[in-house]
Amino acid sequence: MSWLRFFKRRSDAPVLHVADDVGSGPAVVMVHGLASSSVTFKALIPLLSRRHRCIAIDLLGFGESPAPPDATYTIEEHVAAIRATVASLRIREPFILIGHSMGALLAARFAAVHRSMVSRLILIGPPIFLPPQEIGNPRRRAIVGRYLKAYEFLRVNKEFTLANSAWVSKMLRLARAGLFEVTESSWDAFTLSMKNCIESQTSISDIAAVEVPIDVVYGRLDALIASGMLEIVAKMRHVTMHRVEVNDHLVRPRLARVVAGLIEAPSA
Repeated sequence: MSWLRFFKRRSDAPVLHVADDVGSGPAVVMVHGLASSSVTFKALIPLLSRRHRCIAIDLLGFGESPAPPDATYTIEEHVAAIRATVASLRIREPFILIGHSMGALLAARFAAVHRSMVSRLILIGPPIFLPPQEIGNPRRRAIVGRYLKAYEFLRVNKEFTLANSAWVSKMLRLARAGLFEVTESSWDAFTLSMKNCIESQTSISDIAAVEVPIDVVYGRLDALIASGMLEIVAKMRHVTMHRVEVNDHLVRPRLARVVAGLIEAPSA
């Protein structure tokens, strides 16, 4: 079954919570990452809202969005919910799509499937990697293997993860309210999204299938980007890389200004 036919059949996809819909002009849709919410883009929205309609949503199972009891939180379900939400907003022209962290992986799949809807794709801190068995460099293979073991540890040790989420947030340099919250109510969304969208990702092939320009923006200090993995997408002709010094995984003001500059002055 093709991706397009699958999404056409997902007419029952839930509409997500729209946390921000401000400004006027060409639309910019923003998708946050794992265990986070639309607060991710707090520093970016004020820079764009004077000339753009800025829309920030909470992903399925996170923030104030619904968490259906039968949800399995696959990338297909997440993207179908984003599609249903965009349709409810009556955006009539192709829009700029921004994804952060896991949201960047979802945004890449969305743009690959719904090609006529997206005019430009911006991926912030995408945790892209190949399966270890497909990585020839032993050092890089070992690094990706350690990332996967860390993800698995968090998934299978529920009591530890719930009890230490604040510590994990500090360790991963995500310590800001709303940017790494794991609770009993969000546990299924957290673990299943991690397993189905990050650990079992197909992001490199999704990015290759996107037909619009892609900007990848990442912090030099980002601890969630596996060494050498961004080099794979950097070689694609429609991808432009932007490294932000003195920035980690968060959309801090310095990185937000870079993203805003790309949107306001694409030629730069």
